[in-house]
Amino acid sequence: MINVVAGIIKNNEDEILITKRNLKKSQGGLWEFPGGKIEKNETREDAIIREIKEELDVVINVDEYYGEKTFQYPDKTINLIALNCKIKDGKIKLLEHEDAKWVKKAKLTDFEFAPADEFIVNKLISEN
Repeated sequence: MINVVAGIIKNNEDEILITKRNLKKSQGGLWEFPGGKIEKNETREDAIIREIKEELDVVINVDEYYGEKTFQYPDKTINLIALNCKIKDGKIKLLEHEDAKWVKKAKLTDFEFAPADEFIVNKLISEN
């Protein structure tokens, strides 16, 4: 099983950052919450901070654990760990993704997400 972190990054307008996967990668063109694999000897907090810096060139603060779910793809099993985050420093640059958008929670269903990320969408929408 592969442990993967995903950042639920909110701005001051209570919008959430979503990113469109690179067209050349697995599930290219689908939307996701940015993040990536946890490396050996790395905490989930360290992993999300590193991944967001590598992918979007911003520094984030990790606020809290949000939830996790194991998802079975045909070729692999991933455990997706979601963490609430905020941008501390920098301007977003697309270093890995095709696109990025700030969206209101209610609008998340307008986008086609990678299957593993759908649990985060459903949980966010079900909250008040």
